Amino acid sequence: MSKRITQQELESYLWGAAVLLRGLIDAGDYKQFIFPLLFFKRVSDVWDEEYEVALAESDGDLSYAKFAENHRFQIPAGAHWNDVRQTPRNVGAAIQQAMRA
Repeated sequence: MSKRITQQELESYLWGAAVLLRGLIDAGDYKQFIFPLLFFKRVSDVWDEEYEVALAESDGDLSYAKFAENHRFQIPAGAHWNDVRQTPRNVGAAIQQAMRA
């Protein structure tokens, strides 16, 4: 399971992302880029949390933990947040592919 961050750490991270985008994107357009990323990350986190619960309920049965019935969202193979994070190049393309999957 991934490490939880504090609200202050999240705000700092998001502010840093906004600073990187500043100048390239109008401030009013940030939401068009940031909200989908936040949604994508949250869906992946929820899936991970539900996976851990199912894994605990099944005494470590990996197949059971992946059953669709144990999850509110289905994430196709290669379309999880962690898959995108492990992409060394063309991260933008990886994000697009994952969100379209």
